[in-house]
Amino acid sequence: MGERTQRVDARANRGRILDVAEDVFGRGGEAASTEEVARLAGVGIATVFRHFPTKAVLLQAVLVRRFDRLRSQAEALLGAADPGAAFYDFFRHLVADAATKIAIGDALLGAGGDVSGEAIEAGNGLRRAVGALLERAQRAGAVRDDAELPEVYALLVAMSRAAAHRSLDDEVRDRALAIVFDGLAPATR
Repeated sequence: MGERTQRVDARANRGRILDVAEDVFGRGGEAASTEEVARLAGVGIATVFRHFPTKAVLLQAVLVRRFDRLRSQAEALLGAADPGAAFYDFFRHLVADAATKIAIGDALLGAGGDVSGEAIEAGNGLRRAVGALLERAQRAGAVRDDAELPEVYALLVAMSRAAAHRSLDDEVRDRALAIVFDGLAPATR
């Protein structure tokens, strides 16, 4: 087997490991193991550690990849015909997705890692994309002008944590989001 084929295989293994790790740690949090990731990815534990020397490094890579994917989704919505719907739908998506992201973040902290470097940059990229969606929604008159990104992001984080840690059923989550969205809507006079 040539060097090029091995690199293709190595990239495929890395991608599969990241896919499986996101699912495993997203469901299992700190209790999940790299051994389970290796087994479900169809590779040996040595292969996992060849790509990711520690569990924390693996989890950091999973988090970066997740933030990058969410940022790309937000950026894709910047051309949406209805900027208000794009903003509110993405806000709703982030809240629904929060339990998995929080489980991965908690697993990272439990593995002795922290959200730093590349993960902070990726998180900031997501934040900027949410800010761009917010600005477009405000220009379209769908979000009040005095709502700035720090406040909107605080609401997003609060709703995400509440939905993730309180195991809100869909109906309660949707009603809570409706209240938040009513507060973000421009005042009608």
